[in-house]
Amino acid sequence: MAILTKIALFAAFALASLSASAFDHDYREWQSLLAKHVKVAPDGHSSRVDYRGMAGDRARLDAFLKSLSAVPEAEYTQWSKPQRLAFLINAYNAWTIALVLGKYPDLKSIKELGSVFQSPWKKKFIPLFGSEMALDDIEHGLIRAPGAFDEPRIHAAVVCASIGCPMLRAEAFTADRLDAQLEDGMRRFLADNSRNRFDAASGKLRVSKIFDWYGKDFEKGQQGFTSLNATFGRYAAQLALTPEAQARIRQGDYKVEFLDYDWRLNDVAGTGH
Repeated sequence: MAILTKIALFAAFALASLSASAFDHDYREWQSLLAKHVKVAPDGHSSRVDYRGMAGDRARLDAFLKSLSAVPEAEYTQWSKPQRLAFLINAYNAWTIALVLGKYPDLKSIKELGSVFQSPWKKKFIPLFGSEMALDDIEHGLIRAPGAFDEPRIHAAVVCASIGCPMLRAEAFTADRLDAQLEDGMRRFLADNSRNRFDAASGKLRVSKIFDWYGKDFEKGQQGFTSLNATFGRYAAQLALTPEAQARIRQGDYKVEFLDYDWRLNDVAGTGH
């Protein structure tokens, strides 16, 4: 009887180990789709998505989403923090694309997928951890939950399918490169002068509305971010070209203005990218 019990325990352990190792933390399928269908601008600061091409690979996208849905919450909670955050960022971005493809090409903005009563980000269509979730549940309920990750740079990583958003990377987020990818995303976003720029003549630092909506995330001391001024000072080299202008940003010698957000679909069609 003892031998049978040991065999049963060994089998259960082996099954659990197999389950834990079965998930592809390199995200090879998602990586392949992004490399194929995300077009990065020549300056490297923005990107567009070939939604028509992605629609042609819809079966592959759906298979990837199914692999995310298959992860039990109990398994997810056993992963390292970088593994969990990479998973959630990739999930958010992939399901955002799936949401757009549901009506593509007959839409000009993701906001058209909402209604008077419900934004597209509150639509429950994502089977994850045994329940139906919305994009907001992933971003605000899981990623931004107090004490979960405390990572303000995710605002340059999760992408809402709009031109005003930070660029969608042409690669998957992975745990072993997560910090470098998040930092690179912030640098690329703040270097894009269509969304963030300093006008030395007027002394105005015009930045994305993201810093207005989520400014408090950059004020909590998390990952070294203590204030918006400190954040802009940290990336002064991306926001301004001359050493003099960069010094002014680091000294806080400017007035902040938040730019209007461009909600047009970040579609490669017709952009020249």
